[in-house]
Amino acid sequence: MEKAWYKEGIVYQIYPRSFKDSNNDGIGDIKGIIEKIPYLKDLGVAIVWLSPVYKSPMEDNGYDISDYQDIAPVFGDLSDMKKLIKELHKVKIKLVMDLVINHSSSEHDWFKKSVKRVGKYSDYYHWEDKPRNWTGFFGGKAWSYNEERKQYYLHLFSKGQPDLNWDNPELRSDIKKMITYWLELGVDGFRCDVINLIAKNNLHPRGRKRLILTGREHYLSYPNLHKYLHELNRDVFSKYDCFTVGETVFVSPKDGVLLTSPKRKELDMVFQFEHMDADNYFVKWFIKKFKPMNLKKPLSNWQNNVNEKGWNTLFLESHDQPRSINRFGSLAFHDESAKMLATMLYFQQGTPFIYQGQEIGMTNISFDNLEDYQDVETHNIYKLMRKMLFSKKRIMKKIKYVSRDNGRTPMQWDDSKNAGFSDQKPWLKVNPNYKDINVAKEHLDKDSIYNYYKKIIKLRKVYPVIVYGKYRDIDFNNKSLFIYRRYDKTNELIVLCNFTDKDYTMDKFEYKNHKLILSNYKENDDFVLKPYEARVYYK
Repeated sequence: MEKAWYKEGIVYQIYPRSFKDSNNDGIGDIKGIIEKIPYLKDLGVAIVWLSPVYKSPMEDNGYDISDYQDIAPVFGDLSDMKKLIKELHKVKIKLVMDLVINHSSSEHDWFKKSVKRVGKYSDYYHWEDKPRNWTGFFGGKAWSYNEERKQYYLHLFSKGQPDLNWDNPELRSDIKKMITYWLELGVDGFRCDVINLIAKNNLHPRGRKRLILTGREHYLSYPNLHKYLHELNRDVFSKYDCFTVGETVFVSPKDGVLLTSPKRKELDMVFQFEHMDADNYFVKWFIKKFKPMNLKKPLSNWQNNVNEKGWNTLFLESHDQPRSINRFGSLAFHDESAKMLATMLYFQQGTPFIYQGQEIGMTNISFDNLEDYQDVETHNIYKLMRKMLFSKKRIMKKIKYVSRDNGRTPMQWDDSKNAGFSDQKPWLKVNPNYKDINVAKEHLDKDSIYNYYKKIIKLRKVYPVIVYGKYRDIDFNNKSLFIYRRYDKTNELIVLCNFTDKDYTMDKFEYKNHKLILSNYKENDDFVLKPYEARVYYK
């Protein structure tokens, strides 16, 4: 298998608005990130992925970009961005930026010119005289009327996020120039936002009626996607020592191999979300009780079908996901389950992604009032469900569990005012449990979740089999345990994880010739796994 720095390094995702506020306006910023570089170095991460800091009206917290080559004043300016790149590189940490090229903001100059039908910009977006029946990802119709142009435009997300028309070669040329601009500034790669939506059926026919995402057959992984990605790789990415990770919704392992195969030269890896359905029915707003097998099956499926053909990403949290302890672990066994989930995930084959706060066990916020949520998706879904006659109580129960704001609460640095995030009122309320869950406290405890993450990161550097070894399930049908083997010609790892809050008695202990190199309990019984216990054996 071809070796690469982006396979061996651990990625740490920063949601800038919530990471660290340096100027006390209640919003995190680039200077705040620079201030915390020693923290990132101490943790041991090799790559930082920065959620959007581009100029934006912030309808979707920066994922609606009005200028791809400038910084939103709320985060700083270009000089701050250049300094961040420089300071990260000083300590050998690479920087990956979000690349949002499925859509722009309606405030972008391209869209304003497209509305006025100015030259080449006239069809930089999707326009129709009559709206199609497609629906989008935030609920509701995906085509909206523009009074000035007297036509309807496509937006798969909010109305302020019009979709770009990738069939236009001049648009693609402008996007390539923009990407090159950032690579020349020293950026080391990109997380490509909803990248498998960029290709559309430009005949824009009526879509097949569905409960959700009507018309998705015309925009979800549409065939020209591969052509566009290959073109981006050939003309831009291949000319730099960078890596690309695509956010790809509703894809199979077969799709993943097509997108990440080194021979095809499209993307280096993809985020897929099949395992994120472990506690819901197809989409997160239709909740079901979590069962460990619902997490094990998709993770195993991707491991077994992508290994040696492409490359996986290993993640449980992001700015778009609730906290993993609330979903797949246990608040009653907070530390144990946080460590177990990290063990289960980061010893599989793929590049590990840690989302800010995950390494200290941050949990969902669960606001009681809708007004406390800032997320546009949350408010849109609330309106949609009220129209569908769901009760307020039932909708709020869903929101408390799945809202994206669960993962966006300010980073909990210490037990001082506002968790050390800011001296002023934060843009989003701090989780009240910051008094017990914070970085300062975790640093002082050698058995903390934070220090456990550091152990995992160090082990990946000591044992190359964790990165490049093959994967095989053990006792796959066991509904309580997740056990697997990582191996190469001379090394073997056995990973055991108990997903229950009860002791699990094993019939026999098969690993007595192996060395125990990691456990989330101080004492281990050869034949009994304690609640949410995790172990890693090496031979």
